[in-house]
Amino acid sequence: MFCLAALIPSPPVLVPELCGGAVPAGARAPIPAPPDAAAGPESAVAALRSAVLETGTALAEAASQWTVLGVGAAEGRYDAGTVGSFRGFGPEVTVSLGGPAEASGRPDPGLPLAVLIAGWLRGAVAPAAQVRAQILAARSSGAHCAETGAKLRAELDAMDEPQAVLVVADGAATLSTAAPGYLDPRAQGVQDELDRALATGDRAALLAMDAGVCAELMLSGRVTYQALAGLFAADPEPPVVVERYRDAPFGVGYYAGSWRPGGPGR
Repeated sequence: MFCLAALIPSPPVLVPELCGGAVPAGARAPIPAPPDAAAGPESAVAALRSAVLETGTALAEAASQWTVLGVGAAEGRYDAGTVGSFRGFGPEVTVSLGGPAEASGRPDPGLPLAVLIAGWLRGAVAPAAQVRAQILAARSSGAHCAETGAKLRAELDAMDEPQAVLVVADGAATLSTAAPGYLDPRAQGVQDELDRALATGDRAALLAMDAGVCAELMLSGRVTYQALAGLFAADPEPPVVVERYRDAPFGVGYYAGSWRPGGPGR
């Protein structure tokens, strides 16, 4: 039975080893408030990482079986035997979707970033969890994304064990002159509407996101968020939302939180 969807972004700076540090296994740090820009990049990373770890902890408490929804250049599926490496982002940091990474085979440095981030989070908060990933192509239509989410929900609801979904997605990457896509004056309005939809469980607003505009604004998470909307599409009540983070410290919109099915008995 499906019980929870956790939402996190995918910046590699989440991984302490890529920034010259480390987080103890099972760390559950408190969540500081999103920092002011003047607080500096280290404070921004600390706040974001803490919120993501807290979100992952809630995910681990809800279920030990996760399905990841993410975006990539092409569609793909990855099972719990998948092992990957962050080698393309700096030091050799190996992660796994099931079992110890060092004992699971040769790591693949070419995995989609969403799969790598999911493997890192699993290792940090739930090493015993079994994870699989479903990657949507960046050019997927909204209808296809929604259908993917709806099919996944039906599959998870048919299972006896509690099932959770980890949504790995980023917002617009054009929110400041320091952003990967530089500053686009349209981006803030689109990001604000996305944040509002995520914070209120507005499935219709997510499905209404324009694929062309999102591509121009480098809003790569569009397909994943539309799959999230499909995941909850059949529920008569809106989801119960817990928001843990929303900010754009590096000119990219990041959101962390969770959606839980609403209604009686949930």
